[in-house]
Amino acid sequence: MGHREFCEGDVMVGLRLFGLFGVLAVSGVALGQKPVVLAASTELVAVDQRGAMSLDGEWHVIADPYLAGLYSFHNAFNTEGYFKDEEGDAGGKNGNKLIEYNFAKSPTIKVPGDWNTQKEWLRMYEGSLWYERHFSYQPVAGHRAFLHIGAANYKSVASVNGKLLCQHEGGFTPFDCEITDAVKAGDNSVVIEVDDTRIADGVPTLKTDWYNYGGLTRDVSVVTVPKAFIDDFELHLDRATRTKIEGYLHVEGATAGSPVSVEIPELKLHVAGVTDANGRAAVTLEAKGLTLWSPEMPKLYKVALKAGADTLTDEMGFRTIETRGTEILLNGKPIFLRGVSIHAEAPYRTGRANTDEDMATLLGWVKEMGGNYARLAHYLHDEKMTRAADRMGVLIWSEVPVYWAEQFGNEEVFKKSEQQLHENIRRDRDKASVILWSIANETPDSPERTAFLTRSAAYVRSQDPTRLVTAALLVHGEGNTKYIDDPLGKALDVIGFNEYIGWYEKTPEAADTMQWKVAYDKPLIVSEFGGGAKAGLHGPATERWTEEYQASIFEHQIGMLNRIPGLRGMSPWVLMDFRSPVRQLPGIQDGFNRKGLISDQGQKKKAFFVLQKAYKDGAVGKAE
Repeated sequence: MGHREFCEGDVMVGLRLFGLFGVLAVSGVALGQKPVVLAASTELVAVDQRGAMSLDGEWHVIADPYLAGLYSFHNAFNTEGYFKDEEGDAGGKNGNKLIEYNFAKSPTIKVPGDWNTQKEWLRMYEGSLWYERHFSYQPVAGHRAFLHIGAANYKSVASVNGKLLCQHEGGFTPFDCEITDAVKAGDNSVVIEVDDTRIADGVPTLKTDWYNYGGLTRDVSVVTVPKAFIDDFELHLDRATRTKIEGYLHVEGATAGSPVSVEIPELKLHVAGVTDANGRAAVTLEAKGLTLWSPEMPKLYKVALKAGADTLTDEMGFRTIETRGTEILLNGKPIFLRGVSIHAEAPYRTGRANTDEDMATLLGWVKEMGGNYARLAHYLHDEKMTRAADRMGVLIWSEVPVYWAEQFGNEEVFKKSEQQLHENIRRDRDKASVILWSIANETPDSPERTAFLTRSAAYVRSQDPTRLVTAALLVHGEGNTKYIDDPLGKALDVIGFNEYIGWYEKTPEAADTMQWKVAYDKPLIVSEFGGGAKAGLHGPATERWTEEYQASIFEHQIGMLNRIPGLRGMSPWVLMDFRSPVRQLPGIQDGFNRKGLISDQGQKKKAFFVLQKAYKDGAVGKAE
């Protein structure tokens, strides 16, 4: 699956990732060496609702561009690598052992956070960076301990007290390493190596239009749970009646017949059950009088889950989402999605967005413009974002970074994308705001691509049949006619499409006479349109990069969008300017994609107010 292989000991094991198996591999491992056994990583759900011990704060770091902390000068696995977290012995008390690193004397950076925006010497760094800190812990008898990592971009290896534990590939999804047998009473050392090197068979692949922020970009914590604990659950509202909540609990380590229960105190609902031989228990609750979650009424209920000694309390909303012909139905009623696309870029400071304040600012701007929806591009955002969307009433399109020119004929790449879909769905299945699972963005039309993504769509439905599957497709045109006929549309519930009339082609006025032909009787969302402007740059509406030119694009687009049959939503590109190494025009872009309606410093451009007026006046889009 594109992971590295570590060599030591007598056995070789494949790392299991949520049912996906693969031998870890890296170029440069010496022949004849044998892999270190690493425990399977897992993904605990609703970790933010448990009483975890935070490891956020200052961590010591060592940049390791040549991977000296993992491999010897002959590229054999280094059994005395940086993960051992040892200190040199100048007095020779342990045999005068040579150690050529020292975390205690190394600089520190903050976790969570990308390394690029914290240290100027790391601004453009791509490669391996080692993180280290100490923490005090007291093991609890009959309990298990996990190291929870909210996200580490892109590959990572974790160890505690010098013992390699697990590894993970994928820069935006969470994972958990069991540390029960490695942690001890008192002081403990944790070391996490993170490598953000872009790779051709990665997800995403080598080239994107966003900054490759490296590091431990989301919260890190230690989670302690009973020996048998709730590691997964799913509850949803029945579409047919909207009065019945159904789903399941899964209890890791449970024996058949173990008791479980679900309670919603506000509704005076309680149901009990028992696990089967696989640790799973199906549950159903009759929920008459339920206030359905919606953008206008984002009602959340406390839901208490219990399995033996384990209790997990979550906050959940209940609603249904489905399609009917070209309509999107929320709670059985047609809705038009008034939205915008958002990158996980932090307002004002830039870098990866990862605080509650970041999320409140970004989604606050969505609400200010009159929006009820946001497309979270092009990867899974921090869980704080979907929690905030639940509370604030913003519907969410959630995406995995199958982006542009992936290796669609490569089965290993498919497995990586499937893993990320699994991790994405598993983490956010409890969020009422999330209504769309997106499987790709702007991929080239080819038989290999269509087969790859058709499998992805089927996989998503097997994991979560209660939400809608979409993707952002490209369109093509002839003269004044645009066609939406990508063959992938057959596999989607809702068809997203990106177009840039007035920016990458033609002039803004060309939208006035553009006609659209759609091959599918399905709901459409224009997932991207727009153009760039530098905040504060003014001039004629015919002059690129001015706020006036960008506003003109939006003004002409709105009239055109109203003529597209079956259009049920829009998420123009993009809410806020964001860093991108491919945007290099001096004095204008300076390393930023300037298509934001708001600058990275919070300045609203003229186009923001054009869109705000259209949304608040109901001048664009029809729900049916």
